[in-house]
Amino acid sequence: MPGPGTNKKIQKPKNLKTALRDLLSYCKREAGIILFALIMAALGAVLTIVGPNQISKITDYIYDGLSGGISTEAVAEDIQNQIKTGQINIMDYLPEGTDPSALNMEELDLTDKDSELASAIMENIRLSDDFQEKYKDKGIDMTGVRNAALFLMVLYLISAICSFCQHFIMATVTQKLSRRMRGDIDTKINRLPLKYFSTNSYGDVLSRVTNDVDTIGQALSNSLASIVSSAAQFVGCLVMMYYTNWVMATTTVLTTIIGLFLMIFIMKHSQRYFIARQKSLGELNGYIEEMYAGHDVIRVSGAENSVKERFAKLNEDVKNANYKSQFLSGLMQPLMNFVGNLGYVAVCIVGALLVLNGNITFGVITAFLIYVRLFEQPLKQISQGMTNIQSAAAASERVFEFLDEEELEDESDKEESIQNVRGEVEFSHVKFAYPSAPDKEIIHDFSVHVTPGQKVAIVGPTGAGKTTLVNLLMRFFEPTGGSIRIDGVDTKDLSRENVHKQFGMVLQDTWLFEGTVKENLLYNNENVPEKVMVDACRACGIHSFIKALPKGYDTVLTDNTSISAGQKQLMTIARAMIQNSPMLILDEATSSVDTRTELLTQRAMDQLTQKRTSFVIAHRLSTIKNADIILVMRDGDIVEQGSHEELLKQGGFYSELYTSQFEQQETA
Repeated sequence: MPGPGTNKKIQKPKNLKTALRDLLSYCKREAGIILFALIMAALGAVLTIVGPNQISKITDYIYDGLSGGISTEAVAEDIQNQIKTGQINIMDYLPEGTDPSALNMEELDLTDKDSELASAIMENIRLSDDFQEKYKDKGIDMTGVRNAALFLMVLYLISAICSFCQHFIMATVTQKLSRRMRGDIDTKINRLPLKYFSTNSYGDVLSRVTNDVDTIGQALSNSLASIVSSAAQFVGCLVMMYYTNWVMATTTVLTTIIGLFLMIFIMKHSQRYFIARQKSLGELNGYIEEMYAGHDVIRVSGAENSVKERFAKLNEDVKNANYKSQFLSGLMQPLMNFVGNLGYVAVCIVGALLVLNGNITFGVITAFLIYVRLFEQPLKQISQGMTNIQSAAAASERVFEFLDEEELEDESDKEESIQNVRGEVEFSHVKFAYPSAPDKEIIHDFSVHVTPGQKVAIVGPTGAGKTTLVNLLMRFFEPTGGSIRIDGVDTKDLSRENVHKQFGMVLQDTWLFEGTVKENLLYNNENVPEKVMVDACRACGIHSFIKALPKGYDTVLTDNTSISAGQKQLMTIARAMIQNSPMLILDEATSSVDTRTELLTQRAMDQLTQKRTSFVIAHRLSTIKNADIILVMRDGDIVEQGSHEELLKQGGFYSELYTSQFEQQETA
């Protein structure tokens, strides 16, 4: 059934600016190399922008050559050189009414298209017989074409190198950043108290490690540099267009402003859907993880329909969030295509009129058609990049929300430790209530003194506080009142690591990872002699079973390896025996074994608990008959304590529990 956190209320997310600020702050370590990559991206874009101006020259060279002359600029430069050398007398070509004494001949530039005087002089020269004789049928100026083409090749080559550097750097940096972020999340997981996992699903945490980190990495790698280069290209195009011709530049800008405002409007309203998408995806992943983990229970319980309904609801939420976010972001592409096509039409019409009036050459129109494409392209890339940045912001918000969770108390200043543990444990007036329900006290004024080497059994109905007692002993939770002492030292004065080292644990839920049998048995235990491992397995009755596996102790355990639940439980018991901790905690350690295996396991457990203080949580009362002390818990209090025989003679609550189990076994 759904685990903790599946129905957790989604908190109101932070805004886009806060999420981006946190993400940028996290990237401080890589700021220098990222800045260099962004400069490369901007430089590559700027160099590309210079290209259309050279293409305009090439077009004019070709057009003028095919129409019977060389380019206007080439003619103007040639004539100006002839004037300086005295081959042409400019006074012969001044427009009527011009005062020669008012002219500064040294500063007069005949190539200046915006100068009315220069244009008038050039027009008079073109009409002269000398001009027609010298410049007619000259053909295409191949020298000018070659020079412009070589210049273009150098520009585009440098631009390509800059682009390559930018992509290589961003791909490398973002992968390192993602690796560091996953490492921080993994470290954070080990610092979180258990109360966090009691209110949040494991699947949601997994989604933050995988989906959210990948989203951030992809956005930084593919979108951040794209936005910067697009912005540089946008500004550069704007400058070059106004430098070339302000009338056509204004025409292009006016058609683009419409699309820009629409894009901003769409982005503003789509952000909440991107946040909802990441949230709903994390919730769905959490639910799926829980349902697969409890698949057998769901089938046995006949809860398939309710699970399907819940899944359908979560799946529908993901679909709706995805649909709305993708629909709104998808509008940007056709919108910018329309604006771009509108810009082409406007440039062609205005450019044609300017050519007819002699204000520009045909090459300028060619350059502007390229500028329109380069001018609208950044808007498309920026819109797509901002879409990805919004996804990254929503993902980073979830990641940093996790990284900002309250951690366990820092214990670096705790110098108290226990080296040679005797195993004396004392609970003194212990009280406890879970942080999620502080008003509901689970343990009420619990006190007991355990001498070294004693085997303490803790029994009682479900919810009596048995497992909670062990969690307090291991410092997974802190008591809200009273104290717990080991060998006279308060556990609050010991680091958690020091407390954990004193205990070996065998839990009801077995845990084996994908690895060899030997690796599972020796988990986190180095330099253990093989004989110790084999003896532990023999004591638990699994040595023969392991030797029967294809490669014995070197057999790799996977999902396809045929191992029963009881055999898994016995392997965890053998692991605890190999660990050889001074104290033991056994939480329903024989719950998954049959009666015959239970007898064998019980003998192994008796051997394991010799000369060790051990705490045994058991529902099968027959397994704890030989316990030195049996603590009978009910509603958070010890209602009875004593040996098995003593408690039966009292005829109290323990006797009722034992008798009811005996009757059930007889009936069975």
